[in-house]
Amino acid sequence: MSTFGGIVRLPWQSRNDDEAGVLEQARQVVEQTKNEGLEGRADSLVRALLEIGIDGRGPFASAATVADRALASSSSEEAAIGKVVRQTLAKGAAGGFVTGLGGFVTMPVALPVNVVEFHLLATRMIAAIAKIRGYDIADPQVRTAVLLALTGSNADEILTKAGVVVPGGRLAGLALSRLPRSAMMVINKAIGFRLAASLARSGLSRLGKALPAVGGAIGAGVDTFMMQRIASFARKEFPAVH
Repeated sequence: MSTFGGIVRLPWQSRNDDEAGVLEQARQVVEQTKNEGLEGRADSLVRALLEIGIDGRGPFASAATVADRALASSSSEEAAIGKVVRQTLAKGAAGGFVTGLGGFVTMPVALPVNVVEFHLLATRMIAAIAKIRGYDIADPQVRTAVLLALTGSNADEILTKAGVVVPGGRLAGLALSRLPRSAMMVINKAIGFRLAASLARSGLSRLGKALPAVGGAIGAGVDTFMMQRIASFARKEFPAVH
């Protein structure tokens, strides 16, 4: 038995560099934001998702790298997207299981890390799907659209509150539009507030992790279900542009 960042890891739960990298990055984000207010945490979370989730850091590969690797080993773009989704689901389930093992004893520490880890993986998955479909994930408009995909059905509400009307479809329209920088900043801040609030609510939504063994299984199941929903949403919202 070994530990990573204070979380128990069983011998058969060994992680590769990419998986260990995202957990370590998530721990750093949580540590850096733990003393910030909601606004500061929202800004920091958006910055982390852009700089780590899309661009990668350390052993945690970038979305472009993940997309290119999947394309190189697949017979078509759709097959490559399927591979990206499957790999992300596997990593997300592993994260949900490991952080669920401690039960109530580790909930105050492990759950925020798990939520950040989940969002980093989801952001990279969405960005990789967008890149495979022909979007420039270095473009600020596309990057904001990727973050907006994390909010799922709340995307319309966020755009409405930001006073933004997107032509030709919600996320694809945003990704291909040329909104003023001020509008993009408002959208990013709204996304950050929405996601930062999920950190505070995570304890209430994961009470099934109270029992160590059962909690791990529930954590993996919940994370897999949520990641599948995000993947389906991203595939629908980012149609091919080439």
